[in-house]
Amino acid sequence: MTKHRPPPDEDDAALFRDAIGPVRELPQVEAPPARPRPRPGTRMAELDEAEAKGEFLRLIGTAPVESGDTLRHRRDDVPAHVLKRLSQGRYAAQDELDLHHATAAGAEVLLRRFLLDARDAGAHCVRVIHGKGLGSDGVPVLKNLVDRHLRQRGDVLAFHSAPAAQGGTGAVLVLLRPRGA
Repeated sequence: MTKHRPPPDEDDAALFRDAIGPVRELPQVEAPPARPRPRPGTRMAELDEAEAKGEFLRLIGTAPVESGDTLRHRRDDVPAHVLKRLSQGRYAAQDELDLHHATAAGAEVLLRRFLLDARDAGAHCVRVIHGKGLGSDGVPVLKNLVDRHLRQRGDVLAFHSAPAAQGGTGAVLVLLRPRGA
C-alpha cells in the first residue's frame, strides 16, 4: 500500500507567510564583547625547569636524597668521632646561610660564596639551611644540590644533618678545613 503525497505548492514561502502572519524585524543588537585572550603560558619556563631538573638528577649520578634523609659525609682523614660529635651538634655554628626560596642556580652561587667567605673569616663550623624540599616536586632540589656541592669541595672536612633543635634534616652542619691547612 503506497501513500499518496499531495503535490507541493507552487509558492511554499507565500504559504508560510500566510500561516505566520505579519512579522516585525528585530532591532540590531551589538555583538557580544570578545572573549578575553588567555594569559600567556610559561611553557618555555616549564620546559627549561624540567630540563634543568633532569640534568640535575643526571649530575648527582646516584639515587637522589629524599626529604627526610640525613646528610652525612666525612673525608677519609677525618676521624669518625668528629662526624659523631657534629651529628650531636657539639660544634657551634659560627655562621649560617638560609637557602629557602632560592633557585637551584642561585643557591649554588650563594653556597659557593658563603663557604669562601666563612673560610676567609676563619669559621670552622657553619650551618646551611636548605629546607626539607617539601615544596619540590618529589625530589628536594636544594637538599640534593647542597649534598653534591659539599662532597665535591676540598675545604669541607665533614658535614652532617643538624640536630632537631638546629633544623634537623632541613639543615646541615659543615666543618671547614682551617685556612692554610
